[in-house]
Amino acid sequence: MLTLRPGTQRGRADHGWLLSLHTFSFAQYHDPAHMGFRCLRVINEDRVQGGHGFDLHPHQDVEVLTYVLEGALEHQDSLGRRATIRAGEAQLISAGTGIAHSEVNASPTEETHFLQIWILPSRRGGEPAYHQATLTESALRNRLAPVASGDGREGSLPLLQDAVVEACRLDAGARVGRTLLPGRHAWVQVARGKLELQGQRLVQGDGAALSGERSLDIRAAGACEFLLFDLP
Repeated sequence: MLTLRPGTQRGRADHGWLLSLHTFSFAQYHDPAHMGFRCLRVINEDRVQGGHGFDLHPHQDVEVLTYVLEGALEHQDSLGRRATIRAGEAQLISAGTGIAHSEVNASPTEETHFLQIWILPSRRGGEPAYHQATLTESALRNRLAPVASGDGREGSLPLLQDAVVEACRLDAGARVGRTLLPGRHAWVQVARGKLELQGQRLVQGDGAALSGERSLDIRAAGACEFLLFDLP
């Protein structure tokens, strides 16, 4: 069964320096019908204007995955780490017992566009940790490339959850398939462009929940980029 979550129906928060679109309930946006899907709790599509960003703020017992589409973010955290996350890179913070971090647009003038994702871990507590990875064009092009996973497959970022997050950039007319094991569920989020999922059209910002499916069929309707979440 496929359940569409149209991007046009997402929660919207426009703060001037930040435009944030919420697939699931977040901050001041609350919709009991959209509180997350399985262990996937947040998908925010954020656009941060140059010279602005998120000041130091805390997290606990959540896996925070940031997937940068355009621009770059300057990261600082209470572990003493400083890093820059650029387009084509992903960052994972395992908050564990607690971590504070800030994410600021690395440019004084250019917009930064990214997805921030929260996944609930399979266990609470543990030491907080930071991870970052580069996703090459060749790795993403016309194939599902692991970004983060519970088993660290193909060197992906290590999630504290039995989940797999994959990314893909499809050329126009290209297609990928994915098998789901019994009892598994999936979420597909379109980051850019248009695609067909199980024959249904999705456009940028749309998401779809899939349960009871044994296989996924994804076809590009023009060049597109998307994330696929394989969830328990």
